[in-house]
Amino acid sequence: MGIFECTERADLLEEAVDFLWWQWGNPDNYAFYRDCITHSFDSKSVLLPQFYIAVQNDSIIGSYALLRNDLSSRQDLFPWLACLFVVPKLRGNEIGCALLRHALKEAHIKGFENLYLCTDLEGYYEKYGWVYIKNGYIFNGEPAKIYKKAVEPISEN
Repeated sequence: MGIFECTERADLLEEAVDFLWWQWGNPDNYAFYRDCITHSFDSKSVLLPQFYIAVQNDSIIGSYALLRNDLSSRQDLFPWLACLFVVPKLRGNEIGCALLRHALKEAHIKGFENLYLCTDLEGYYEKYGWVYIKNGYIFNGEPAKIYKKAVEPISEN
């Protein structure tokens, strides 16, 4: 398995857009996902957004993104880890852990001190050292738990 920023695998652009949209989108926002991912190709001079895919045998098996904003009520916090997903049949093989480690390494390379995420999951991120800091709110008023992890140099092992 390899983890690639989408611009490194332009041959998988359409598959990456479909993969991320299928996991996180809805019938009305395919263009939104395509626009975000496509324009990340133009952001070489800008640190974010960046979309990453885990690839095995030329098939996408996982994803994550580093974004400027993932929770509108907390635009003071960034960058955000978003779109973490591993195909169900491969869960339990530490692919999610590998994607989280990769995200922290990339955030470190980009010069950030912390990485944030929002989720409704219970217990997953905590086992990888993420710390719950408080609730924020999504646009419809629903609460979302905010987690933080310090970005430190991460070894490849």
